[in-house]
Amino acid sequence: MLKEKLSELICAAFSGIWIVTHEPEEAIREIHGLTKSREWQTTTWSIAEGFKCSGQAIDQSHDPLSAARYLVGTGLDGMTTRLLVLRNFHKFLGNPEIIQTLSQRLHEGKAVRSILIILAPVLQIPTELEKQFVVIDHELPNRSQLAAIAEDLNGGPLPDLLQCQVLDAASGLTRGEAEGAFALSLARHGQIRPATVFELKAQSLARNGLVKVHKGNERFRDLGGLYALKSFASKALETRGSVPPRGIVLLSVPGCGKSAFAKALGNEAGRPLLHLDIGALMGSLVGQSETNIRQALKIAEAMSPCILFIDEVEKGFSGMGGQGDSGVTARIFGTLLTWLADKTSDVFVVVTANDISKLPPEFTRAERFDGVFFIDLPDRKEKDSVWELAKQRFGLFECDDHPVDTDWTGAEITSCCRLASLLEIPLKEAAQLVVPVAKTAHESVEHLRQWAQGRCLSANQPGIYQGNSSKSSPSRRSISSAASPN
Repeated sequence: MLKEKLSELICAAFSGIWIVTHEPEEAIREIHGLTKSREWQTTTWSIAEGFKCSGQAIDQSHDPLSAARYLVGTGLDGMTTRLLVLRNFHKFLGNPEIIQTLSQRLHEGKAVRSILIILAPVLQIPTELEKQFVVIDHELPNRSQLAAIAEDLNGGPLPDLLQCQVLDAASGLTRGEAEGAFALSLARHGQIRPATVFELKAQSLARNGLVKVHKGNERFRDLGGLYALKSFASKALETRGSVPPRGIVLLSVPGCGKSAFAKALGNEAGRPLLHLDIGALMGSLVGQSETNIRQALKIAEAMSPCILFIDEVEKGFSGMGGQGDSGVTARIFGTLLTWLADKTSDVFVVVTANDISKLPPEFTRAERFDGVFFIDLPDRKEKDSVWELAKQRFGLFECDDHPVDTDWTGAEITSCCRLASLLEIPLKEAAQLVVPVAKTAHESVEHLRQWAQGRCLSANQPGIYQGNSSKSSPSRRSISSAASPN
């Protein structure tokens, strides 16, 4: 809780506190609640309203430099704790005079028990002030707080089952967003419905661009093979013990169904699937990228239990350590590594990669993931399964026998069926338009399969992936493919 964290820091005489929040009004309300109980005095400033104390305007100055110079302890009893809360003041910290004034004010604040609090949606502290501020996050509302908002709008508690579903749908929203979603559902349906709340949440996450909620109908029955992987993931997510599962890494040749499996897993487990795009985290401002990854992981934790999907992770961190990167990618990667090792929330992480050897070995060490699985090119049985699924998908029920499909992936089988349906030609003719990745990138594919031997779990059979003794016999391959492209 914000009040408890603030109370500790103020009693310890920290003169500079930076609160990262997207709900400044709620943060100010909690600050006023704390100061009222402690008989402390609080003054707020914003460029729109100037200075206010106890809700009353006391100075109409809208000058940020005047706010930086404001010493609430001047001429008063130095033992009385006084707080100055500056809203969105990060916008003015590019001014050297303001920075110097704040530095002097923070230094003097300890002597007169004058505490400076900055409320901002981002963490952008100038280098000159970094050592003078302590940073805390204004947490998103927990389930009990969301339940209180729902009960207040509903005029009473929701039925137990409905309340559980509504709170699952609302997890990850701010207080204002949750209140709006509940109110919309009441206006639209006369009751609070999880589907409406989830719809508003998906829109909210799409706006911030950090994570996206995937909504689809994919199921395991739509994927051929992957028997061991399906069983492992299903059992891990069915666990209701005190130790939550961590996640899995999926490694394969492009087009073997890694992404399709992740999307189907969300529906099979009944969990929301959050898609984290590493590239979307990169910001143009100093510190923005690091703030984005922390915010994205906070959203995932607030929405737990959920699945966090990171696709083609090696491409997202491909610039790590390169020229012009300034260490940003490495810092984002380090934040992700630390979170993977330390997280206690029920966020099941699914990471896919086409070449995980490009990532540092510490990424896949024990206790960051529950397993690293390799999905190989499909064998004969799995190809037949994929053909049947793809034919049904594109209405090729009366189609002739499938063509020669040596070294084809599930994506290539699906592409052949789609082209046959699109162009209204036989499958064997459509097959002439498909060039398998095992031929276009033969060396890379074989290198990947050799690397995976002894290092990864098999996605189709329990145990370690051992590869094949014969590259020319696809029917002997032990790992499966999916009917959908990667």
